[in-house]
Amino acid sequence: MIDLRINGEILEKNVKRAREKGIIVPTFSWMRDPERIPGKIKERLSHTGLWDLDPVNLFRITWKNEPKERGGLFAGPNFIELPPALTGVKARIICLPGKYFPTGCHKVGAAFGCLVPRLVTGQFDAVSQKAVWPSTGNYCRGGAFNSRLLAVDSVAILPEGMSRERFDWLKTVASEIIATAGTESNVKEIFDKVHEIRAARKDAVIFNQFEEMGNYLWHYSVTGPAIAGAFESLRAGGGGENFAGVCLSSGSAGTLASGDFLKQKYPQSKIAVGEALQCPTILNNGFGSHRIEGIGDKHIPWIHNVKNTDMAIAIDDRDSVALLRLFNEEAGKDFLVKEAGLEKEQAAALSLMGISGISNMLCCIKFAKYYELGANDVVATVLTDSVDMYRSRLEELRKERGEYRALDGAADFAAGLMGEAVDNMLELSYPERKRIHNLKYYTWVEQQGRTVEELEDQWYRQEKNFLGVQRQAAEIDSLIEEFNGRTGLL
Repeated sequence: MIDLRINGEILEKNVKRAREKGIIVPTFSWMRDPERIPGKIKERLSHTGLWDLDPVNLFRITWKNEPKERGGLFAGPNFIELPPALTGVKARIICLPGKYFPTGCHKVGAAFGCLVPRLVTGQFDAVSQKAVWPSTGNYCRGGAFNSRLLAVDSVAILPEGMSRERFDWLKTVASEIIATAGTESNVKEIFDKVHEIRAARKDAVIFNQFEEMGNYLWHYSVTGPAIAGAFESLRAGGGGENFAGVCLSSGSAGTLASGDFLKQKYPQSKIAVGEALQCPTILNNGFGSHRIEGIGDKHIPWIHNVKNTDMAIAIDDRDSVALLRLFNEEAGKDFLVKEAGLEKEQAAALSLMGISGISNMLCCIKFAKYYELGANDVVATVLTDSVDMYRSRLEELRKERGEYRALDGAADFAAGLMGEAVDNMLELSYPERKRIHNLKYYTWVEQQGRTVEELEDQWYRQEKNFLGVQRQAAEIDSLIEEFNGRTGLL
């Protein structure tokens, strides 16, 4: 459960700071239904850029932003449907893009869910403490952005091997940047740096996305309803009637919380968790390194509700990287239109997928093939970020492999899309789920100071853990409303 005890002295400092800086904090309910946001805030948004470092952009932490660079307001959930000509399956696959969040990634929502409960309870001092954001890339970007908007100093931690775009942008936003050894596979190195900071810097507060239940709660409360809204919109327009499930990469496991919401709304649906074949931690207790940037591995996040997860799927990172080129090189897009039969608009929309989004799409294809889903079935996923975070990777691939040709497009389309099979997948029985849950021991008990009792408690007492957290959104919203009331800005 998220600790919501009040520290009145620090809370008063935070209220004063927000009043001085003109900061109004959105509620979870406003993020779910932004049409209810007060008119004075909408008026400010009507002339504010999506990435502007303006506190009003806290209100753009929603899946329902108009897809505009400046001045956009709100509509229904943004989503695209992938044509069968691309996926090779009859099932309707829908994807919610993260590009239209500030920072171009939905991780800004996860970071909000971690920081704001502590801010409005006074458990974090916005004046004297620093928010530390350990991450494999996008989460620390979201954390740095939220910190800047909330007038908080931030420390962004990410592996040195992540894409240049992430570092270039962070230099303009974060108070401090720390690059750790390795790439997205090197989560332990990030945790080791966190241990150093915690011991040496008393003003540092760690917001570890892998264990912060605020990350879980934001996705349960905001992402889950957005996916449901996209499905209902599709169904109302004559789309599929059956919501079959959601397929999402493990990462911090926060986004998987949306599946908990969706299974409650659509009890027949399933939750599939994806990971890299080159590091099959969930599938095969494995290890290694891979190129699906941002999903992390070699551990099971504390906030992963493994007991409610139905399937594990491993994706070959070579497919994800190859398809990044197919979807974004001119020769690849030409092939998709002229030979594969996509409309130009459909091919252009594929730029909404970053590498992990492509991996999520491939999980959906394998899921649909495994369960032999038809045109009446809908599978959903999210596209964490877009190709905008990987332009430098495309440049590197051109230097490494040469210019992309139509023949390359044909090969990547055949192997990476039409050739996806039902290998490297596992339906999770009760013992398999328990095996995966028990892998949390090695990170969280041996390394991070949690107890065996907490580990057992999380498995056997869901009411005290995940189900209890799900009910805290309303309480946090009340605290936010009280905080805004005390600033007097509304």
